[in-house]
Amino acid sequence: MHFLRLRFARVTSLIVLGGVLVAVLLGWTVPAHATGERLVDDYRSVYGTPGVAAAVIDGSSVEAIVRGRDGDGNAVTARTRFRIASMSKSMTAAAIMLLVDRDRISLDDSVVKVLPDFRMADPRFTWITVRQILSHTSGLSNSTNNEYVFPPPRGAQEVVARLADKTLAADPGTRSEYHNTNYSIAARIVEVVSGKSFDAFLHTELFTPLGMTGTSSTLGCSDRAEGLPSAYEVVLGVAVAAPEMPGICVGNGGVISTLDDMVRWLRFNQGSLGADLLSAGSLAELHTVQPEAGDYALGWQARPVTAGAPPSVIGHGGTLATWTGDMVFSPKTGVAALVLTNSGGDPSLLSTNLLAERIGAPATPMSNPLTVVNAVLLGLTVGMAALLVTAVVRARRWASRRRAARRPMLVLRLVPLALVTVLGAVLPTLIWGAFSFQYWIITAWLLPLLALFCLTCCVLGAVALGRRLWCFRRAGQATFAPVRPAMADS
Repeated sequence: MHFLRLRFARVTSLIVLGGVLVAVLLGWTVPAHATGERLVDDYRSVYGTPGVAAAVIDGSSVEAIVRGRDGDGNAVTARTRFRIASMSKSMTAAAIMLLVDRDRISLDDSVVKVLPDFRMADPRFTWITVRQILSHTSGLSNSTNNEYVFPPPRGAQEVVARLADKTLAADPGTRSEYHNTNYSIAARIVEVVSGKSFDAFLHTELFTPLGMTGTSSTLGCSDRAEGLPSAYEVVLGVAVAAPEMPGICVGNGGVISTLDDMVRWLRFNQGSLGADLLSAGSLAELHTVQPEAGDYALGWQARPVTAGAPPSVIGHGGTLATWTGDMVFSPKTGVAALVLTNSGGDPSLLSTNLLAERIGAPATPMSNPLTVVNAVLLGLTVGMAALLVTAVVRARRWASRRRAARRPMLVLRLVPLALVTVLGAVLPTLIWGAFSFQYWIITAWLLPLLALFCLTCCVLGAVALGRRLWCFRRAGQATFAPVRPAMADS
């Protein structure tokens, strides 16, 4: 989901800074080439992505590019199923617009009007409108509503119910903050107004009319689905099939689709497929940046084609722990690009380059600073493990040298080990912005080598500290043990 990309970027920015400088200085980048196939191949070489399904749509033509394997070891095809993560938001927004076209709701209705069970411990919740939840300007924030709780909610109704004791971080309509709960609320609105489950509504009202026969959705991010292989964790070029991190994805990131079906979805948004499904005005509204929403529309974002340029295309990315993807199209030229992958990475870079290549704009060189970051983390882990194991092995010698030390000096000499142990335990709970041991789970999925480093500090640090204290105590007992007189020979 997109929130993972935002949080991930914040967390790694401090680590990446040094890594980026090293990567740039050493020239660890792959320049963009002039064909779609080479761009995809370059992307895979940079990010180590096991499987990619990409497409460039230009008028009536579609250039499909598939590479690599899925989690079952099969070759990726245009019908391979991928989780599309936060790209699902465009479908949730379209579902809401279907209800708007049918006069069941209005974008400017208050949420509590269409969802009577919606309650919060903040009187401003009654001001929130449907438009504001779709544009992330509702005032909901992770600072007051932690989306990373475990176990996660099991459906849109439970997401809404858990808001009863939460507050807002800002007045509705005054500030933009990307928050997945907004789209779970939207999913609940679809359920209540239509009388169908969210998945059933998407299937009957969107996917079937558009011929998206390989597309479905799940409530949880890690729920099993028919025909969905596992995805991968990739660290330092090594790809390992891994389950997805548990989380609530209903409405905000739970759709599973294929390259063929997502091409249909882009054609629908371009107005060349399913023209009778939504009115032209409603389709245009989906792609229109909303008041106080920054670059966000309704399930879509306005973007530049190249860094520093004004926004000229519409797109949306999707990021889970083991799945990433991106889609983008130019309303002016009609050219669109789509990328689905079964591992982490930066697919928006690839999709934008595919689009840029087709419309003649300059492409952006691709580099993966996490390669350097992970190499640094691995080196730190090995170095810290060596130091701490040495401290364990030499604990007896350390204790014997400090038998006569004063207690304050002894405590000071133990402080570094204690700090290493505490750092290892709490670092994953702090780097995401708020203290919670549940963030260990996120760190383990998104930055496994950071989790390994912290685990090394925590476990080996505690062992070394305990070993030194035990040896010091034994050394003290040996020093003050009474000396037995020698027995005379009889």
